[in-house]
Amino acid sequence: MNISFENKVALVTGAASGLGLATAKAFAESGAAVVLADWNEKAAHSAADELTAQGYTTLAIACDVSDDTQVEAMVEQTVAKFGRLDAAYNNAGVQNVLAETADSPRDDYDRVMAINLRGVWSCMKFELQQMRKQGSGAIVNCSSLGGLVGGPERGTYHAAKHGVLGLTKSAALEYAARGIRINAACPGLIWTPMADQMVACGQGEALNAMLKSVPMGRYGRAEEIADVVLWLCSQAASYVTGQSISVDGGFIMR
Repeated sequence: MNISFENKVALVTGAASGLGLATAKAFAESGAAVVLADWNEKAAHSAADELTAQGYTTLAIACDVSDDTQVEAMVEQTVAKFGRLDAAYNNAGVQNVLAETADSPRDDYDRVMAINLRGVWSCMKFELQQMRKQGSGAIVNCSSLGGLVGGPERGTYHAAKHGVLGLTKSAALEYAARGIRINAACPGLIWTPMADQMVACGQGEALNAMLKSVPMGRYGRAEEIADVVLWLCSQAASYVTGQSISVDGGFIMR
């Protein structure tokens, strides 16, 4: 299936690395003008410059998704530059500090919720304002296997990712008859810079233990998430909304 985003505009948060960067590249290769947003301004510009050098149309924006003002400005800059917004992948996220619920730090809870849940809410809020004017658009929110199951010492992260699914389903109902589709991707064990960070923090054994529960017996690739995001944003998924798609090598079947 040849998915094309010619003459379309796509916005990706957390676009400087990992799933976000792979998805931004995939949108660009499919013909879209791509906005790469990330809190790390230098890395966002570097990624955008690399794509521009390959002949693609890009815009780099510094954005901390936990700051509503920055999120609103991100969408405004996108529309000012390209005139519209057709697809958005709300991907920016962080891990929580590992701790049992009784020992979980309040400041870490606030940090994770601000980025992983409120950040998605804020992105949707301003993206939908533009898409509502257009009467068209597609949004994919990044949840996780952590949005479908529990995990010891990861309650804060899992709570935020469960919340993303609630936001996705509710907004999908609101805009289903107005030409806007909203879905969620739930990545499983995907090897990204975040996985590298988890290993560096001593979580390598935990990752390997989880890998034993993946029927395919391997980690996923960031490009495999990008493929699902592009499909969900394309006309090939024109009758799909409010769904949470697990991309996990079969993990959730157990």
